[in-house]
Amino acid sequence: QVQVVESGGGLVQAGGSLRLACAASGVSFSNSDMGWFRQAPGKEREFVSWISSSGRSTIYLDSVKGRFTASRDITKNTVYLQMNSLKPEDTAVYYCAVRRFGTTSIYSPHEYTYWGQGTQVTVSS
Repeated sequence: QVQVVESGGGLVQAGGSLRLACAASGVSFSNSDMGWFRQAPGKEREFVSWISSSGRSTIYLDSVKGRFTASRDITKNTVYLQMNSLKPEDTAVYYCAVRRFGTTSIYSPHEYTYWGQGTQVTVSS
């Protein structure tokens, strides 16, 4: 049984930081690329970050480059999203997902097969 569980969300003032964690079980974690997405009220789910199975490669949404950093700990089957210099426009539910094998895109939610329940991030101005 596959489980993907996010944690670490919360309420923070603009300029603050949060660290999200995503624990995955029931999948071949060391062979799986992982993605972070977010969804604000009334908006579509948006790609935020991708990290390769090895952790050596990452890609980010332009608006979070230089502020967000994805990483992974294979020994804990966990990926992280360190979010610094948070802005009110970062407010959303953040989701972690396991990317499907053999896909060519990393940006579409349809390229990911297992999702967590999401964690709320609220940034106040």
